[in-house]
Amino acid sequence: MAPDSLLITDNRTGKQYELPITDGSVPAIGLRQIRTSDDDFGLLSYDPSLSNTATVRSSITFIDGDRGILEYRGYPIEQYLEVSYLLINGELPTKAQLEVWIEDIKFRTMVLEDLKKVMDAFRHDAHPMGMLVSAIGALSTYYPESKNIDDSVSRNIQTVRAIGKVATIASFCYRHILGYPYNQPDNDLTYSGNLLNMLFRMVEPRYTPDPVIERALDVLFILHADHEQNASANTMRAIASSQADPFSSLAGAIGSLYGPLHGGANEAVIRMLQEIGTVGEVPAFINRVKRGETGRLMGFGHRIYKNYDPRARIVKNMADQVFAVTGPNPLLDIALELERIALEDDYFIGRKLYPNVDFYSGLIYQAMGFPIEMFPVLFAIPRTAGWMAQWNEAVQDPEQRIVRPRQIYGGHPRREYTGQTGINLD
Repeated sequence: MAPDSLLITDNRTGKQYELPITDGSVPAIGLRQIRTSDDDFGLLSYDPSLSNTATVRSSITFIDGDRGILEYRGYPIEQYLEVSYLLINGELPTKAQLEVWIEDIKFRTMVLEDLKKVMDAFRHDAHPMGMLVSAIGALSTYYPESKNIDDSVSRNIQTVRAIGKVATIASFCYRHILGYPYNQPDNDLTYSGNLLNMLFRMVEPRYTPDPVIERALDVLFILHADHEQNASANTMRAIASSQADPFSSLAGAIGSLYGPLHGGANEAVIRMLQEIGTVGEVPAFINRVKRGETGRLMGFGHRIYKNYDPRARIVKNMADQVFAVTGPNPLLDIALELERIALEDDYFIGRKLYPNVDFYSGLIYQAMGFPIEMFPVLFAIPRTAGWMAQWNEAVQDPEQRIVRPRQIYGGHPRREYTGQTGINLD
């Protein structure tokens, strides 16, 4: 018997089975051999939400939730690296490689005029995430060569296109809901500076972003670039498994992010703080949470982190710098008091409910002047680099097949149709 193995005894039959243990996991397909008869399909693992199932081997992002660690390709996030290149290519760029990477992205920030017509077709009150999903999906029709997923040159071009164009399209979504004309990219600016230009430039001939705000976006974008196999990354890979083009896969990932339990979490924090109203109401609100009389304490706790979210510390420090420029967010004092009480309360400490990255990022975005509806869009812009890294890794992984989970059927047993309008197939 191998030392790195799991010995399973099936008490139904008395038979024993040995499964190899690799990287702290056993192959789920190995359970198939455990059966009670030749007609038995074999044993399945039942894991709702894939909470304890690894579906890929990835070298992109490492998370240790118990110790509060997040690393991209082995690098701590605190080092603020050239993250998009790192995620896609696996290593940090040289100075020359970085210059080429930046120029390639800038070259592809422009969008075709026809795409503006797609944007104009939306109602004035359309949600910007709905617009973003549609516009990104439409890119697959403008670049049919993106379907050549086995062509490494094409994959590289589509990856750069996605990162370059998502910021432009996101700015169009914002300008559309305001009824303003779209701004064109300014390739003399940085990625974040250009985004601010496309979002906020009015009649001035050139837009000069505030360096503190520009840096804050850089930091937030780094922190949101990737986060292992979350719902949207899993969606990206699931769609990619059918060999769909990257823009269709990306639209699906954005759709997953659209949900309030994923990309809308910082929006929920703002609404919670608005509901509390004043600093004096914080203790009463916390007591209602503890008694189960109100919703969850939004912005606290994380599915993965059982310690302080490492991103939250960085965002909290950045918030002070942003508020020095924009003026304090009136909700900040409520947030600080809420955090102070929760971190000292045994109820929350025992449940490891520490602030996560969403707790302060929404306050920063709101102070910058963004409406709440734009929060998940601002999340999707940097996450595009992570999604494209996941897509590139997935389509080149020889172990991956089209995703096809099993189910446990819980419906009616076979029964006869007795209606009068059925079609006779005989």
